[in-house]
Amino acid sequence: QGAAQTAQTATESLLLGGGRRWGLRALHICQLGFLLRYITAIEQGFLVWWKGKRGSDYAVYLTHDISMLRLFETFFESTPQLILMLYIIMHDNEARVVQWVSVAASTMSIAWMVLEYHRSLRSFLPEKAKLGYGSSVVYFLWNLLLIAPRVGAVALFTSVLPPFITLHFLLLWAAMFFWVWRQNTDFMDSVAGEGLYRATVALIWYFSWFNVAEGRTRGRSIIYHTIMVVDSAILVVTWWFYRDPALTQSYALPLLIVLPSSYLLGLLLKVLYYCCFHPKQWQRPEEAGEDVPDNDILFKSLSFGTAPSQMRNKRMVSLASNFYYRDAPQAPAANMNGNNGAI
Repeated sequence: QGAAQTAQTATESLLLGGGRRWGLRALHICQLGFLLRYITAIEQGFLVWWKGKRGSDYAVYLTHDISMLRLFETFFESTPQLILMLYIIMHDNEARVVQWVSVAASTMSIAWMVLEYHRSLRSFLPEKAKLGYGSSVVYFLWNLLLIAPRVGAVALFTSVLPPFITLHFLLLWAAMFFWVWRQNTDFMDSVAGEGLYRATVALIWYFSWFNVAEGRTRGRSIIYHTIMVVDSAILVVTWWFYRDPALTQSYALPLLIVLPSSYLLGLLLKVLYYCCFHPKQWQRPEEAGEDVPDNDILFKSLSFGTAPSQMRNKRMVSLASNFYYRDAPQAPAANMNGNNGAI
């Protein structure tokens, strides 16, 4: 891998020992892969500071992987925990202030993590445009307003028919997995790894949109949100007919108004974002620099003697390209903006 060496860092050697690949798999299964990335990035950053600026490319490379691992951890762990928290509140029909604060903080943290992932993708644009404060606020708000009612609908259905939520998830997840498979994603280096990646994307789609394929995304986004609206409506209507009217009288009608209104407002903000803030990427990022794949050598130390001038995270470049790429009609440069992301 050029300047990259296969030797483990001190942290990796301490935590993983000789069984490196099995240790990594165990960490990811336990949702601790991002934690190892954090520790390794801190260690690498300390070495960069101690040795000067050499090796800083690898530290940046690690931070981009952290954003994706954190996104996966958010939808694999944090979102189901939020649903469980809401289920307990509705089952007990009472909630303390600290519980509502926890629910609000958890919901905002999910939307914030999606924003952080988006900001990481922006760093792979050729002009290195960063997300401005205004566009960040809009992006955060529309994700919050779309994810919150979806989580609420799932929690409401769970509160009345707990055994059937697993069946509902498996059926919708299978449909989403088939849709991902039909898009012919090419993210991992092995067939098994690609299957796991598609399964992960299908799980994220159960809660939020996550673009993984090339080309125009408007059609796919419309299809996805149509499915989410119909599915969430079915969940809420089912809850309405199976609920206890006496116990839910205080919040049933407000929920029927707030949930669809929130989702509609989120869709409007999303349209506003893509009309006014989303950059149009007319040419794909150049295939320059050194790529360090994540399969065998997921975490590697660089030789501080001959540090490369640039390292590319192939997978993040591919996702950024899919997210921003558009078919150029005429004179695409006129529609580019490298400051706030406003067009």
